[in-house]
Amino acid sequence: MKNRKINKVAVIGSGIMGSGIACHFANIGVEVLLLDIIPSKINEKESQKGLTLDDHLVRNRIVNNNLNNAIKSNPAPLYHNKFANRISTGNLEDDIVSIAEVDWIIEVVVERLDIKQQIFERIEQHRKSGTLVTSNTSGIPIALMNEGRSEDFQKHFAVTHFFNPPRYLKLFEVVPGPKCSAEVTAFLIDYGTRYLGKQSVLAKDTPAFIGNRIGIFCIQSLFHQVKDMGLTIEEIDKLTGPVIGRPKSATFRTVDVVGLDTLVHVANGLHKHCSKDERRNVFELPDFIQTMMDNQWLGSKSGQGFYKKSKNNDGSSEILTLDLDSMDYRKKKRAQFATLDKTKSIDNLEDRYTVLIEGTDKAGAFYRKNFGELFAYVQYRIPEISDELYRIDDAMKAGFGWSHGPFEIWDAVGIKKGMKLIEEAGHKVSDWVVELASSEQARFYSLNDGNRHYYDIPNKKLIVIPGQESFLILDNSRKTQTVWKNDECSLIDLGDGVLNVEFHSKMNTIGGGVLQGLNRGVDLAEKEFQALVVGNQGANFSAGANIGMIFMMAVEQEYDELNMAIKYFQDTMMRMRYSSIPTVAAPHTLTLGGGCELCLHADKVVAAAETYIGLVEFGVGVIPGGGGSKEMTLRAADSFRKNDVELNVLQEYFLTIGMAKVAKSAYEAFDYGILQKGKDLVVTQNQQQLAIAKQHALLMAETGYTKPIMRKDIKVLGKQALGMFLVGTDAMQAGNYISEHDKKIANKLAYVMAGGDLSQPTRVSEQYLLDIEREAFLSLCTERKTLERIQHMLKTGKPLRN
Repeated sequence: MKNRKINKVAVIGSGIMGSGIACHFANIGVEVLLLDIIPSKINEKESQKGLTLDDHLVRNRIVNNNLNNAIKSNPAPLYHNKFANRISTGNLEDDIVSIAEVDWIIEVVVERLDIKQQIFERIEQHRKSGTLVTSNTSGIPIALMNEGRSEDFQKHFAVTHFFNPPRYLKLFEVVPGPKCSAEVTAFLIDYGTRYLGKQSVLAKDTPAFIGNRIGIFCIQSLFHQVKDMGLTIEEIDKLTGPVIGRPKSATFRTVDVVGLDTLVHVANGLHKHCSKDERRNVFELPDFIQTMMDNQWLGSKSGQGFYKKSKNNDGSSEILTLDLDSMDYRKKKRAQFATLDKTKSIDNLEDRYTVLIEGTDKAGAFYRKNFGELFAYVQYRIPEISDELYRIDDAMKAGFGWSHGPFEIWDAVGIKKGMKLIEEAGHKVSDWVVELASSEQARFYSLNDGNRHYYDIPNKKLIVIPGQESFLILDNSRKTQTVWKNDECSLIDLGDGVLNVEFHSKMNTIGGGVLQGLNRGVDLAEKEFQALVVGNQGANFSAGANIGMIFMMAVEQEYDELNMAIKYFQDTMMRMRYSSIPTVAAPHTLTLGGGCELCLHADKVVAAAETYIGLVEFGVGVIPGGGGSKEMTLRAADSFRKNDVELNVLQEYFLTIGMAKVAKSAYEAFDYGILQKGKDLVVTQNQQQLAIAKQHALLMAETGYTKPIMRKDIKVLGKQALGMFLVGTDAMQAGNYISEHDKKIANKLAYVMAGGDLSQPTRVSEQYLLDIEREAFLSLCTERKTLERIQHMLKTGKPLRN
C-alpha cells in the first residue's frame, strides 16, 4: 500500500509506556484508541457508589486511571492538555472489536510471551487485512511472537521500540519481522521520522536491539570500573556528564531516574540471551548492585538509590550519596580533576576528547579505559546488531542523549589512537578496523560535496548516509557555504536564494556579535538573496540576551553605553520586522528572553514542537527591553474586540511577562500570544525544521513580499490601565506574594504597557513604546537589587527573589 495513511491507531496496554505512546500520537493529531484489561474486583470507592464489575466506569477504570496519571505526570506527555481529547479509552472485552477501524495497532503489554501471544490472537480476530501491527517489546524475539499468526499478520508485523518518555526521547527503533514486507519497514521508518519527529533507526532482531545493547553495556562497564579505579559515584557522574556531551544526569543519576530494577532486568536478559557475546561477563551484576536490589534501593521510585534526598533537623534537605564500600549514605563530595579544568575553554566537543584521554590524573586514566572499552565493544557489534555503523551512533545520540556516538568519538580521537586504547584495555582490534586504519580514508565518517559519508564495511569504502536529501544539516554545509562570520555568528547560504543566520555563542546568547550578524544578514539578504532564516541546530535556539554584558555596563555605571546597546538590540529586532525581504525564525528547545523577542519580530516562526519559549526578564530584575514589552502591548491592542473588556485582554499579556511564563511546547506558546495562529507553524521533526523554514521563506518571497509599514496605530489605555496595574501590584505586595523589588519591576512594565500615564486611550507608534520600554529597562539597571539578581543568575543559572 504505497499511499498508506495513519488516521487512527489503537494502543493496547495503558501502562507508563502505553499511555505515553498514546499521548504522543495524539500530539501529532492522530485519533487514538487506548485499551487495557478490566479489573478483577471493585475498589472501595466503587463499592460505596454501588457500582458493580458490569458498570462501564469500573470496566474502564484501569485504562482511565493510567491515562489520567500519565497526563498529570511531569514532564508532560502532551504538547497541550487539550490534545487529550484525541484519545478515547476502552477495555479489551467490550472494545476490542473497534480495532477493525484503525490503521495501526501497537501492543504495549507486559513483557511476557504468553500474554503477548494471547493479545495477538485476539487482534487477529478483529483487525482488517493490511492493518499494521507492531510491538513495543524490548527483547522478545519476533519469530516467537509470530507463531500461529496468519501470513497477512506477519507481513505487516514489526517491532517499533519507543524510548521512555515517548514524547521527549527521540530514538525509534524499527525491527522488521522475518516475513515483514519491505514496504511496511520503509513506511515505519519514514513515519517515525516525518510524523513522530523521531530518529528512526533500523535494527536487527537481537537482544535489546541497538540502543539498550550498547547503552546497558556502557553502564554495566562503569559499574565494574567504579571501585576498581577508586572512583566515587560523584566522580563518575562528573566524568560522564556534559563534559563529554552526555546529559547532566550522567550515569548514576540516570539510573536512579530510570529505575535500577529496569536496568537490571535488561542486563539479566542480555546476560541470558547473548551467549556468544565476547563481553558477556560485563552484564553480570556487581555485588553492590545485588545488595541495592535486595534492599529495594531502586532510585527515585523507591526514594533512594545511588542518591538519597534527606531532611535535616532544621527542615532543610540535602542530597546524600551512596558509599559503595560501606553501602551507607554520606554527604556529597565535590568531584574535581585537573584534566577537566583544561577543557573549560574548549567549546568544541570533538577537540575536547583528545585532551581528556591525554590527562595524567585519574580522569585521564578513566577516559582511556572507558573509551577503550566502548570502542572494543562496538567494533564487534557489526554486523550482529546493525550492518551500518552510523545506525549505532544514531541510536546512542537519540536514545541516550549523547552528543556524539561511539564511532564519532573514535574519529575525534583518531582511529589509530582508538586502536591503542582498545589494546591498552586488554582487547583485540577487529580485522575490519585494522584494514580501515591502513587505508587511504582511515576514518569512519567524511564530509564530501555537502553530504556525510560513512565507512561501509562490506564494500570497504565511504558511501553517502541515506536520507539527508530532505534535511538541511548545517554541519554539512558550514565549511563551504559560509559567506560571513564572526566569533558569535555565521551567515550560511542555504541555496535557492535563502540566507541563514546561525548563532554559535555560549548558549546561543544574543550579544554584540550576534546582533552584528543579524544586521549583516539583513543587509546581505536585501542585496543578494530573496529571504532570511534565523536558525541553528545547537542544543538551544537562544538562552536570551547576554546579561553578563548588561551587568558589566551597569556596574561600571556606563549608562550611555548601555542605552546605546539596548537601542541597538531594539533596532535589530525592528530590522527583522521591517526589511525588504521576508524573515523566518526557527526556534527550538530553550528560546528565552532576547531569543523570544527575536521570534516576536520575525515575519513568520517555524517552531519545533519542543520549543520552550517565554519572556523571562523578570527573573533578573528587568523587563523585556529588546522590543518584547512593546510587542506584547501591540499584540494585546490587536486582540481588542468590540465586546471585549480591553483591560482584561491587556492584563493577560501583562501577566505573561510579569509571571515570566514559559510555554512548555510550541503549542502552548499560542495560548500566551507568543506564537500567532494563522501565521506561525509548528513542526515535530527538528531535522526537517530548517528545510521547512526555508520553504516558507521562499514562498513568502515568491508570492510578492512587500516591506511592512511601521505601526503608528497601537491603542494604549493610559491611566485607566496603569491605575488598575498599580492597585494590583500594591495588593500583591501587601499579601506578601511579591517583594518590594518585584513590585517596582511590575510597575515599570505597567507604565510601558499602559503607554505611560496618558489621560485617555490613545493611538501611539511602535517607536514611542520602544522609547519608554528602553527608559524603564535602563532605570531598573540602576537598582542594586537588579544587579544582585543578574549576578546571582550569572553565578548559578537560577533566578533570585529579593
